[in-house]
Amino acid sequence: MAVRDALNSAMDEEIARDDKVFLLGEEVAQYDGAYKVSRGLWKKYGDKRIIDTPITEMGFAGIAVGAAMAGLKPICEFMTFNFSMQAIDQVINSAAKTFYMSAGQVPVPIVFRGPNGAALGVGAQHSQCFGSWYSSCPGLKVLSPYSSEDARGLLKSAIRDPNPVVFLENEIMYGTAFEVSDECLSPDFLVPIGKAKVEREGKHITLVCHSIGVNRAMDAAKELAGKGVECEVINLRSLRPMDDEAIIKSVMKTHHLVTVEGGWPQCGIGSEVCARIMESAAFNYLDAPVLRVTGADVPMPYAKSLEEAALPQPHNVIRAVKKSLNIQ
Repeated sequence: MAVRDALNSAMDEEIARDDKVFLLGEEVAQYDGAYKVSRGLWKKYGDKRIIDTPITEMGFAGIAVGAAMAGLKPICEFMTFNFSMQAIDQVINSAAKTFYMSAGQVPVPIVFRGPNGAALGVGAQHSQCFGSWYSSCPGLKVLSPYSSEDARGLLKSAIRDPNPVVFLENEIMYGTAFEVSDECLSPDFLVPIGKAKVEREGKHITLVCHSIGVNRAMDAAKELAGKGVECEVINLRSLRPMDDEAIIKSVMKTHHLVTVEGGWPQCGIGSEVCARIMESAAFNYLDAPVLRVTGADVPMPYAKSLEEAALPQPHNVIRAVKKSLNIQ
């Protein structure tokens, strides 16, 4: 099942299951979605449940937040999370803070979803990862799926959650197909929020990653396995809340840690993982400093060669692993 279809089936089932759930955003209805994630939903559910909006993120995010405050369960699609900056006042000041500021009287059950991070050749204004931005904000849950199982199970959990959820997809991964179990295809299948997944068992070093970074880490791990280095790859899936227990347990086993992400280095997800390991019992188990593999500390270049150099590649991960283990 492709990631695109996993997301589509999750929304389809949740819209059918709960008449309070609806989808709105640019081109989600008659055009079947800019990335065809909402394909077929408008024909099936009509204008009341699948709503095309004008090009005004501040406007339609505000409508969605107001609808959530009034008891509905909107799924608000941003064509890219870079454009969610237009609506960040709605996401943070209206959605994330209202439950607390109303002393628990006004829940805001909403999902903000869409592609996050770099695609290919789309320039700096369409290529930023907002994982660290949104996960720094109390009141939000922040999810970053990798596989079709992640996408399907986490989106269903997000739609059912009574809190605002930021759901960060990856445009490059939309067309990637993963094997899925019969369990994953069940209408009741959920992936719990706040639980990481060990994508690959290993004993020499821990690689902590999310979204397309898992792809890069898995490619590096396969190459390193041929040289006798077994990497344990942890797919975070949930950036807030983060599964500290899974990371700590793995580091206590491997004694080495490398983080992998497409975002910028300063104040990134890798920085947060480093801090949590430093402040935990796992610090005493480290045999080398934690190393971070991140995007370059520049706005994303447009030129293909420079864009590739600005994003983490498997060879960057391999170099960091070798440095951590002090091997050639």
